Amino acid sequence: MTDHRPLSRKDWIAGLEKGLQIIEAFNDTHPRLTASTAARRTGITRTATRRYLRTLEYLGYVQSDGHLFWLTPRVLRLGWSYFDSARLPRAVQPHLQKLSLALGGAAYFAVMDESDVVFVARDGSNLVQNVGFVLGARVIASSAVAGIAILSTQSREEVDQWLKGRKFIPYSPFTATTEEAVRQLIDSARANGYALLEQQVAQRVRGIAVPVRTHHGEVVGAISVSLPMGNESAEKAVARSLPLLREAEYALLVAF
Repeated sequence: MTDHRPLSRKDWIAGLEKGLQIIEAFNDTHPRLTASTAARRTGITRTATRRYLRTLEYLGYVQSDGHLFWLTPRVLRLGWSYFDSARLPRAVQPHLQKLSLALGGAAYFAVMDESDVVFVARDGSNLVQNVGFVLGARVIASSAVAGIAILSTQSREEVDQWLKGRKFIPYSPFTATTEEAVRQLIDSARANGYALLEQQVAQRVRGIAVPVRTHHGEVVGAISVSLPMGNESAEKAVARSLPLLREAEYALLVAF
């Protein structure tokens, strides 16, 4: 769902693309890579991959024992440059603070990046730091209430394309892991104008989210809250959360 503008061949730097591909080849299941494994994961030749890895090692972005390569904390500079420079996280932060204080949960702003949502701003008291996602977390959109809220703004054809052939990870016994179940969550959010998920990632945690648009109607992300379920019903949680989420939504509409 990411739109790319056409790029002239004269402006294309293939080496930069390949270097970023190699950095992105590392993940939780592949924290350490040989040059051969990195080559298979990126589709780049082994010889070229080794040169890129050696260059990244020289620049301080990876370390190596001569056989395996792994990322260094310097890579975090690439991500934190976004948090330090982007207008969006700074604009939403006051609204997240108000939400977390009023509702007693963690508040987030998330954006869509291809198939995932990325949490670019958050706020929460010390009592709820373990509820939900850390800043910068990336999860498949169907697992987060913000992702469902954003998907609900897409056409049915776009949702069908997003769901096609997708595999869903069961984070809890209640996670929606079938295409039909995820589609129902999206359809419900579309009909209601807000998304509601319960125990999708963590048990006894409820999420409520609304999509956020610019004044031109473009969806830029979703604002959400994660709340401990306790003895509160879903209806009561929505009744006390939704007006505050709408207030933040409308305030951000003016800002964007």
